Amino acid sequence: MDFNPHLPAFNSTLISLGTAFVLGAAIGLERQLRQRTAGLRTNTLVAVGAAVFVDLAVRFHDLYGGPPSPLHVVAYVISGVGFLGAGAIMKDGAQVSGLNTAATLWGSAAVGACAGVKLLPEALLAALFVLAANTLLRPVVNRIQRQPVEASFSEATYAVTVVCQREHQADVLDRLLVLLEQAHYPVRAVDPRPFGDRDVEIEAVLYATAVDAAELDAVLATLTALPGVLQAFWNATLED
Repeated sequence: MDFNPHLPAFNSTLISLGTAFVLGAAIGLERQLRQRTAGLRTNTLVAVGAAVFVDLAVRFHDLYGGPPSPLHVVAYVISGVGFLGAGAIMKDGAQVSGLNTAATLWGSAAVGACAGVKLLPEALLAALFVLAANTLLRPVVNRIQRQPVEASFSEATYAVTVVCQREHQADVLDRLLVLLEQAHYPVRAVDPRPFGDRDVEIEAVLYATAVDAAELDAVLATLTALPGVLQAFWNATLED
């Protein structure tokens, strides 16, 4: 096999991969210093890998033409990095972690893709914006998270609770559902549970994330007047 690379093309590839390596390492270094899952090596490899595939597509297209075009290969790189990023995302109950890591990997791939198609200034610009998002915006995020959330900006889970005598449970429950439906507050879930030795507490969770207090108060007034009803009230729990 004759290994005689075309020097200008080889130098162009070397510059592309070198740019992807340096910029990917810069992004990864910031991640490594913060001890994130995808750090220095991972982000560097993603950037270099994207650059290799795109550069290969560019070279192949220059030599032979025809499909796939370099743009198609860029699309394949995006899809592949999407799967890689999905592996960095972990869900534990209501808590989700790894989203920023996955997004950073996506950014590293974008940097590598730019380097692969010889858009070196654009690769540098992309890397700077990824680094800015992970560094300059961090104090802003921390400051926002330390502030209490205003009620007007939050959604809430609303629940109507009725305490009644056990022998009246069925009638009270039916009436509760009918009244809420008539007030246009359909019920998402109902949870009847013992309340002392002879009574029952019925909690109806609403689909609504915002309510008219006067409307719910009117429903409660009607419920309170029913036989066997000891008390009725509604409450809201703010969601994260």
